Amino acid sequence: MKKKKPFLIRYLPLVLSTLGFVVFSIVYPQFRGKAFYSLKIQLTTMLMVIPPIFLLLGLLDVWAPRELFIRLMGENSGIRGNIIAFIFGSVGVGPLYGAFPVAAVLMKKGASFSNILIFIGAWSTTKIPMLLFEMQSVGLTFALARLAIDIPGIIIISLAVKATVPKKDVEKAYQNGIEHT
Repeated sequence: MKKKKPFLIRYLPLVLSTLGFVVFSIVYPQFRGKAFYSLKIQLTTMLMVIPPIFLLLGLLDVWAPRELFIRLMGENSGIRGNIIAFIFGSVGVGPLYGAFPVAAVLMKKGASFSNILIFIGAWSTTKIPMLLFEMQSVGLTFALARLAIDIPGIIIISLAVKATVPKKDVEKAYQNGIEHT
């Protein structure tokens, strides 16, 4: 069994960020109010987004059989798996950091690495609410042109990442994803 890292090492990014925030607030007191207000808004947003995502992930983890995900999104799922990953990412709600816990559950359920990458790419660039907002804001032509560029871009990027990331790093990512879900 793997030994747990000490608390400070495990949470070093959080500790450094907090320390940086405190130092910034001391060095630049004129920005302290804006900084704390921004922190409050970001934390509020996170607390509104993360719990529902984790609730849905818990249900997905318990109710959806692993065999189903292996068949639909696994290594041998082909284009069908790519399309499912793309649709799953496009209907995602919330900021990009919400996609990573979902990706970890997909890893645990047996989704292929390329489908995980397509899912994250779709979540980050082709969400349906964002597309609807773009259609209203900048017009149908722009929104559809951007979408037409993004879809092949997501596929090309996922293929490039899959081709360049060593297999041992992919296996390590899966192991870490499974351990943290």
